[in-house]
Amino acid sequence: MRTIGIDVGGTKVLGVVLSADAPTDVLIEHRVPTPPGGEGLVAVLAELVDQLRAEGDVAAVGVGVPGLVDRAGVLRVGPHLPRLRDVPLADELAARTGVPVEVDNDANGHAVAEHRGGAAAGVDEALVVSFGTGIGAGIITGGKLLRGANGFAGEPGHMIVDPNGPPCPCGRRGCWERFASGTGLGRLARDAALGGRLDLAVDLAGGDPELVRGEHVTAAARQNDPDALGVLHELARWIAIGLANLANIVDPGIIVMGGGLVEAADLLLPPVRTHFGASLMAVDHRPAVPIVPAVLGEQAGAIGVALLAAELV
Repeated sequence: MRTIGIDVGGTKVLGVVLSADAPTDVLIEHRVPTPPGGEGLVAVLAELVDQLRAEGDVAAVGVGVPGLVDRAGVLRVGPHLPRLRDVPLADELAARTGVPVEVDNDANGHAVAEHRGGAAAGVDEALVVSFGTGIGAGIITGGKLLRGANGFAGEPGHMIVDPNGPPCPCGRRGCWERFASGTGLGRLARDAALGGRLDLAVDLAGGDPELVRGEHVTAAARQNDPDALGVLHELARWIAIGLANLANIVDPGIIVMGGGLVEAADLLLPPVRTHFGASLMAVDHRPAVPIVPAVLGEQAGAIGVALLAAELV
């Protein structure tokens, strides 16, 4: 039995085909651009499904999207897909493709994949947090995905950590992902560059402080630039504050960090672990919580929703 998993990102839609014989090994992969604002997303998904099943029948399709997805597969709201509101993605895609469709939050897909065949394998209480354009999380408890009453569990990126902080696409201010995501790193970097710091990163960006991005900071930090390392340490502090808050609530046996920021795991994880220990309640009176990088890479979300889709059949 083959299943398809599709992960809808901010810039690309990644689709994979899995086999039941090797549930985390990708047989086929295709990717297409994410339609601006999400407009026409169902048509894009249907076309991608057709491409992926051209080489053989599939039994079900899983789709992971950023935002609030209810238990019926309706995308209620997606802060990074502003043109999509209350869209019954599962029903519409099933009608177009003729196969059962499971739609879930993209971070839930990441968590399922890392729990079943990645960094959290064998750990029944796990927190998998994806740091990309925004922040999403999947919570594994008792070996199963925690969905909440409506299916909306796992949106820590929109915890308010500073009520007077920068505006967020969700409509509020000071959400955690404004400080601790890839977007947050870019903001921290530009603030530092406009303040007269980060000379090396500014040079790597072509000399314009407004063009400094996270990748320029990381590149400069790999050259031991003190300003760049300082920005990454500030990012690590914000990451750790949120992770400690989550750990105080769900008491995980492991925390897995995924998403694009993990490409700089060697630079970020040591200060994250230090700040996490300083922020966690009663850290000297509880077992240590390992914080480790995800291992399945950018395919994790698609793999996870393909595994969830397999449960439909």
